[in-house]
Amino acid sequence: MKIKHIEAIPLVRKLEDVFKGGTYVITSRNTIVTRVELDNGIVGEVFGGDEEQYQMDVCRVVNQTFAPLLAGTDVRDVEAHWQRMWDAVIDLGNRSIHMLDLAKHCAKTQAIAAVDIALWDALGKSLNQPVYKLLGGFRDKVPVIAIGGYVMDGAKAAALETEVQHYLDQGIHGMKLKVGRHTVEEDLARTRRVRKLAGPKFHLCTDANQAWTVEEALRFARGAADLNLAWLEEPVRWYDQIEGNARVRTAGIPVNLGQGEISRFGCKDLILRGAVDILNVDVTIAGGVTEWRRIAGMGASFGVNMAHHEEPQVALHLLAGVSNGICVEIFPNYSRDPMWFDLPEKQPAIKDGFMHLPEGPGFGLPLRADTISKYRVAVA
Repeated sequence: MKIKHIEAIPLVRKLEDVFKGGTYVITSRNTIVTRVELDNGIVGEVFGGDEEQYQMDVCRVVNQTFAPLLAGTDVRDVEAHWQRMWDAVIDLGNRSIHMLDLAKHCAKTQAIAAVDIALWDALGKSLNQPVYKLLGGFRDKVPVIAIGGYVMDGAKAAALETEVQHYLDQGIHGMKLKVGRHTVEEDLARTRRVRKLAGPKFHLCTDANQAWTVEEALRFARGAADLNLAWLEEPVRWYDQIEGNARVRTAGIPVNLGQGEISRFGCKDLILRGAVDILNVDVTIAGGVTEWRRIAGMGASFGVNMAHHEEPQVALHLLAGVSNGICVEIFPNYSRDPMWFDLPEKQPAIKDGFMHLPEGPGFGLPLRADTISKYRVAVA
């Protein structure tokens, strides 16, 4: 069970449409396939991340630093491997200036994540066990919600109703609605339309992607008080994440944060300062499975639940393995996330609002070699 070889492979795919959220525009789907080959012939192979600007940095750290660092070691020693990667000194142009260096630190934590997730896949395959069982096996299905409501050029108002009905027809009983690009009043009207169409039991939440001032977020929360929203996600602008979101929580709707946190340390501050009800930490950004489960345990100690930012191929196992997991989220729209449809040989089954865990070893999602070959690019 010794590690023989590790490799990160960047994939880049241009999207046919442009998707606009509260503070950003999506034009491509990037991801990284990471392989961990063991000397017994087992190969851990996973994909994750949606990094564009620092994708090559992430792959270089994996291939040039972490691969030789872990070669010849036992795949079962995931904690030791994680700490060795965390402690590794890597020159990414850091200047020891906290805010300016955050992107560099994030490139490193994404590289740690890529390797760590692949290690867990290889470990599961070596033991012939699904990862969610290794993490605790709390349940074998997880509620699933769609990510949607993007602002699309030329889209008509009726498109939102059509989109929601499409989710219902697929057996998806919830939606994370993008808000923040319109006025608060327009977003309230859009949210009301979704609630009316989908019904009172539909898991409806909103995601502003840090678009609002505290006052705007509070105005939205008060206006939506009767809509039974599951949460407000990233409601407040980047510079006021702690005190600002703590104020928004007073309006009574749970606040969901954490997709931009890169370690347990940032999550600790959100929890201890009373800024968060639900953490949607992204395993592909924040150091992998090993770090994510630490965060989940910390959250459970303070009554904070776990969601997850995208990446259902890994998130499904994480949320099924812990007692405080809420729901997994996907892009049911092929145009938004073609990699979700084209990279795995088969997607997990969705039925009656739940995504069911695959029973194969590791993450149970073998990848298509032809898709990897078609969209891989050279590490610059």
